[in-house]
Amino acid sequence: MSFSDMKNTIYGSVPLNWELTKISEYTNLVTDYVANGSFASLKKNVQYKKEEDYAVMIRLADYNSGYKSDFVFIGEDSYHFLKKSKLFGNEIIISNVGANVGTVFKCPKLNYKMSLAPNSIMIKTKGVDDFFFYWFKSKYGQFAIKSIVSGSAQPKFNKTDFRNLKIPVPPLEEQKAIAATLSCLDDKIELNNRMNQTLEEMAQAIFKSWFVDFEPFQDGEFVDSELGRIPKGWRVGSLGEIIALLDSKRIPLSKRVREKMHKKYPYYGATCMMDYVEDYLFDGIYVLLGEDGSVADENGYPILQYVWGQFWVNNHAHILKARLGFSEESLYIFLKNTNVQSIVTGAVQLKINQKNLKTLKIIIPEEIIIKEYNEVIAPLFGKIRKNEDEKKFLTETRNTLLPKLMSGEVRVPVPEVK
Repeated sequence: MSFSDMKNTIYGSVPLNWELTKISEYTNLVTDYVANGSFASLKKNVQYKKEEDYAVMIRLADYNSGYKSDFVFIGEDSYHFLKKSKLFGNEIIISNVGANVGTVFKCPKLNYKMSLAPNSIMIKTKGVDDFFFYWFKSKYGQFAIKSIVSGSAQPKFNKTDFRNLKIPVPPLEEQKAIAATLSCLDDKIELNNRMNQTLEEMAQAIFKSWFVDFEPFQDGEFVDSELGRIPKGWRVGSLGEIIALLDSKRIPLSKRVREKMHKKYPYYGATCMMDYVEDYLFDGIYVLLGEDGSVADENGYPILQYVWGQFWVNNHAHILKARLGFSEESLYIFLKNTNVQSIVTGAVQLKINQKNLKTLKIIIPEEIIIKEYNEVIAPLFGKIRKNEDEKKFLTETRNTLLPKLMSGEVRVPVPEVK
């Protein structure tokens, strides 16, 4: 049979040897939180806790935060009561209730016992789980899921309708080959993420040694200041001395306007990149600091983005360049260690305005020390930028390949079975 032999399905053309199969026929398990009992028995036997305990409830919120936010815990008795939805790592999880219905992710491997939280389903297949993970993340999988969603105020789908979905399933060896191709790209993306986290942690460790513990300067003289004892020659100043604000150059774009644009340049908001647009406002290396909405973390440190290249910024982030001998990299690390809680205003919509930002008191080291720190961390951030640019290329490659592999438009070589 030729790779060009195709047949028509509700998902478009797929290879002739891909079977259109009910999910129920190709899964060992489709389960959720409520499979463990009635709402009354769940309420009686499962108690959620903020403090660390026996097991973690895996939620969509944890996935969205990179498993760095506060977990919801349950005790040992609750964990064993939820025996039908225990998790061990790498299971496919799909959100089935709420605004983000259809979000697909893998269960992480944490140093805790784990159980599935409400509002998601977990599946285990008879084939290659990674293939099905990617298929449900593809536009075809999302189309299938959306076809069974009901409700406007609270979108949702149920396990029965999900099990009855028919999806195109390649032969096992082709499942393995497709999954391996996409997993290879994702593994490299994750490796770059870990490398960049390590590189930034190195810059942070040097900062703490030099500018918090003053380890290289212990043999010198210290003087008292309004912010504590500091090395002689250092001083207390204002943040406005070391930053240049370029907020007047930013322009917000509505979602409706962005939808009509070609997707080329990153579009940043207060906390993250939100979209791509067809033009740019800035070109170079900058530090973005959340101006309103999400402006500080739970410990009072600012929400920051270290960005470079050509990009657009809306009006919810301050755009900063460094002054007084600082580089954008050293400014970024300094700000990461500067508590801004005292200058946050607003009860409903939190805000850091320009005036308060500029007047925030900080310790300013001697210029030669800043220059030395710039030189030490510059290679680290050079690697961060290189890794991030490579990650962007890999992500674009994966996103381009995903629908083509999942429809059979692009085929992967499959070893002949002897």
